[in-house]
Amino acid sequence: MPVTAAATFCAVLVDEWARAGVTAAFVAPGSRSTPLALALADDPRIEVHVHLDERGASFMALGHGLARRWPAVLVCTSGTAAAHFHAAVVEAHQSDVAMIVCTADRPPELRDSGAPQTIDQLRLYGPAVRWFHEPGVPDPAAATTWRALAARAVAEATGVRPGPVHLNLAFREPLVGEAGPLPPAREGDVPWTGAGVFPPGPLTGALPTLLEERRGIIVAGRGAPDPVSLHRLAVHLGWPVLADPTSGCRVPRPTTVAAFDGLLREEAFAADHRPKLVVRFGAPPASKVLAQWLAGSGATEVVVGASPAWSDPDGAAALRVVADPAAVCDHLVGRMAGAGETPWLARWRRAEAAAQEVLSARLGADRALSEPAVARAVVAGLPAGAQLHVSSSMPVRDVEWFAAPREALTVTANRGANGIDGVISTAIGVALARASAPTAVLAGDLAFLHDSTALIGLARRDLDLVVIVVDNDGGGIFSFLPQATQLETDRFEQLFGTPHGADLVALAGAHGLETSEPRNPAELTAALRSGQGPRIVRVATDRAANVAVHDALNAAVADAVRAVR
Repeated sequence: MPVTAAATFCAVLVDEWARAGVTAAFVAPGSRSTPLALALADDPRIEVHVHLDERGASFMALGHGLARRWPAVLVCTSGTAAAHFHAAVVEAHQSDVAMIVCTADRPPELRDSGAPQTIDQLRLYGPAVRWFHEPGVPDPAAATTWRALAARAVAEATGVRPGPVHLNLAFREPLVGEAGPLPPAREGDVPWTGAGVFPPGPLTGALPTLLEERRGIIVAGRGAPDPVSLHRLAVHLGWPVLADPTSGCRVPRPTTVAAFDGLLREEAFAADHRPKLVVRFGAPPASKVLAQWLAGSGATEVVVGASPAWSDPDGAAALRVVADPAAVCDHLVGRMAGAGETPWLARWRRAEAAAQEVLSARLGADRALSEPAVARAVVAGLPAGAQLHVSSSMPVRDVEWFAAPREALTVTANRGANGIDGVISTAIGVALARASAPTAVLAGDLAFLHDSTALIGLARRDLDLVVIVVDNDGGGIFSFLPQATQLETDRFEQLFGTPHGADLVALAGAHGLETSEPRNPAELTAALRSGQGPRIVRVATDRAANVAVHDALNAAVADAVRAVR
């Protein structure tokens, strides 16, 4: 094979990325991307994962970055292949997940000429990337800049606000070649340009003063600090922590309130427990009930997060603190007198205990396997150190509303854009990032079907991955909306219920995947722990009955809360 500038250029990129700590690449096969695909495959420091579908590959890269908190490289050929990356790029942008997106392209002389597989790829993803660059067809005259280009891609992807970068790489034929001598690198196994986030500056003096308020709550979402720092602050303040599963702070602690959605549906409790100050760490939880209660409380709201991305959907924040959340917690504990146990916190604790007792009784191991029971059983039944990826729509809500606090479980979800696309692929990426940890994904049937190309080759992957599919033959979340009662049944089913009639077990079997269909929470727990390779667990439910189950659970929690007030 000839020595080519393209092969040398790509070898430099890969060498720099490996020096910067990149360990994985996700490649969708194609011709024009050959130089980069070969360079990645030839470097033993990079694990290359090939997937036939560009959208699936892009969400796998997203999941890998989500779990590892460092970018993977994503590669495709030219043309509409690049367009299939767009949804994952948007999710990475809005979830602050680092990713290096490399779209191969035709050289300039073939653009706007009717050449096959050629579209306008310049700034294809618009403002959804932290940085876009097109270096042009590799030219040896620019070889001294190649290392800086590769290092900058990592630095831009992992900066103060992590996210995707887009490199549009044009290659001329021949596409197969060997790399020549690489430009000199830095001494030692270090990248050409390092990057880091500076420590937070002094916090505004207004925050400790605000926190002297005793009727306060902490809301913890994705991006919250470690649970030790957060709950130490909560104990210090005498406040409850309303923690969603993706926060990492939904652990068994005296300050944890997991059933907040159910508690706040009890009108008297919600009215009597309006806070005067709310400190939110990270993204808002999924609960609409919580959001509406906070918006109507009149409380002063403080938002704390490491990302400078604006996170104030209700326009209620009186103060934004952009700093390391754990550093904020430690700073405040060190500057304030502790409140200890307070009547305010004690009332929240009694209500939480009453709610969890009801949920345990009604969703126990010997009860019917409803959708809330699935969520509670999956969270409780996974082994210590496991990872759970949860689909948007109903699964993420059921886990937030009905799962009990527990230790040693990492929960992730694509809640940047809240889409159901790429859910299984993202979970595969999460599993690949920490292959030694058992991984589960909880999804609805529509999300499963929407990402069915993720099943291609899944049986051959050496992953301890279980896919739990709640199959209610359609879009279950729409049954909770006004459309379900305001429209005729046929019209509702046509536009919202959308029954698909697909045999999910047969689909999984066509891909050589083991399947099971548990009938109660105990059998589901057993299915979670049986087997080691990729497998599918299908749980059949009914959409109309699911609404009734939710209503009954919320009513039972409300009764229990009234009894302990």
